[in-house]
Amino acid sequence: MIQLLPVRALPLIERGASLADLILDALRTVGESLQQADIVIVAQKIVSKAEGRIVTVDDIVPSARARELAAETGKDPRLVELILRESREVIRAAPGVLIVEDNRGFVCANAGIDRSNVQQEGPGEQVALLPLDPDASATSLMNDFRRLTGMEIPVVVNDSHGRAWRDGTVGVAIGVAGMLATWDRRGDTDLTGYTLEHTILGIADEVAAAASLLMGPASEGVPVVIVRGAQLPRGVGRAKDIQRPRQRDLFR
Repeated sequence: MIQLLPVRALPLIERGASLADLILDALRTVGESLQQADIVIVAQKIVSKAEGRIVTVDDIVPSARARELAAETGKDPRLVELILRESREVIRAAPGVLIVEDNRGFVCANAGIDRSNVQQEGPGEQVALLPLDPDASATSLMNDFRRLTGMEIPVVVNDSHGRAWRDGTVGVAIGVAGMLATWDRRGDTDLTGYTLEHTILGIADEVAAAASLLMGPASEGVPVVIVRGAQLPRGVGRAKDIQRPRQRDLFR
């Protein structure tokens, strides 16, 4: 049986915070602790806060390209400038929409830059950027859990992304450590004896989406979810493994 355990009792995260210590302390307050088969799903926002990836929009001077895209999309030119700095390529621009391939290789809206659940301190609006290297962030947190507990605990950093052809955002893995990001089931047989030929499961995305049901986008106050009882293959995986290579992208 798979269980999803919300971790609620975390303080507001500040730059330099030890997320591993805070997560373990929050678990102890409710009589819980990590178990060997657990997977820790951590919201991108608290990782970004701990890594100091918070920017004041008022400090940004927009470029000519940013002003041009701002006129096309109706977005704040300073925000558009931030998006461009965090991006490799603009994929689509339309009123209210700016889809990019960001510097980490994710195709997403606004390069993942977000205002929600960012505590505002001082003058000027502050927004959160994605971690510079979410796979490295997940690995660092996994190593901290190993140091503090002696256990190998996989970590997934998740974020909410929209999807082409479907409405609604879904939690996806943007950082992975201690588990495979995808599970190749080709060669396995189904209930009828048919041999699977094309089935590769995005298991990191699936646990990220499951955790997002509890995390929510607003005032839920659940930045961490423990996935317990999932019988998934361990191994060396990265969120980068999920990204489809450009030469196999039929829709760009």
